Amino acid sequence: MKKNKAVFIDRDGVVNVEKNYVYKISDFEFIPEIFGILKKYQEEGFLIFVVTNQAGIARNYYTEEDVVKLHDWMVAKFAEKGITITGVYFCPHHPDITGDCECRKPKPGMLLKAIEKYNIAPEASVLIGDKESDIKAGENAHIGKNIYIQDLLKEV
Repeated sequence: MKKNKAVFIDRDGVVNVEKNYVYKISDFEFIPEIFGILKKYQEEGFLIFVVTNQAGIARNYYTEEDVVKLHDWMVAKFAEKGITITGVYFCPHHPDITGDCECRKPKPGMLLKAIEKYNIAPEASVLIGDKESDIKAGENAHIGKNIYIQDLLKEV
């Protein structure tokens, strides 16, 4: 059975402008270049996944329901541009509050769930992040290419 290839993208700082604990639609500001970047990957046959740490949940700044509502809206905005987000994974934990977990980047838990569920070949896949923890998560999941968004934006 042929395996899929995927692009895994962080949310804050990659999809949207980095602000402290974004969970309201009114605070969500897309990074404009992300649409063209993801469109290109989609045209090349990549499935698209958002993988994001959301420690604001553990800190009681907002709820999982708040995050799901925002992500549903975000996925719909991508769809309006012809971009299909196959899945959105988020880690609601923070080690100082909820203890250790396998999903908080730099651990690869969110990526591994998608890899297993969607029959993805990690070595043929890409991760785009803005922090070292994103890149490390990609390396820990054996993703073939791990890219800082800052480097991609220089090319656009």
